[in-house]
Amino acid sequence: MNQERIYQVLVGPHVSEKAVMMSEEGGQHVFKVEKTATKREIKKAVETLLEVDVVSVRTVNVKGKLKNFGRRKGRRNDWKKAYVRLAEGQSLESAVEA
Repeated sequence: MNQERIYQVLVGPHVSEKAVMMSEEGGQHVFKVEKTATKREIKKAVETLLEVDVVSVRTVNVKGKLKNFGRRKGRRNDWKKAYVRLAEGQSLESAVEA
């Protein structure tokens, strides 16, 4: 995989109540990723950038919400979310500190 592509795949972490509970209890972390990213690319990017071992990756295509802006109707952009399960005994906190 191209080195430039690795940096483009991960957009950032997705922080919500559900995501925080999953990271504390189950060793899963949630990332916002590029819409065209595949599971293999996501796994490679997380392993390379964060220096952890990834066991599995699940992805979800999130549809943008419909919003009203005064009299005009609008729509937020669609985006992709990735649930990444780390190997037993690994965490992102230890990877960031090192």
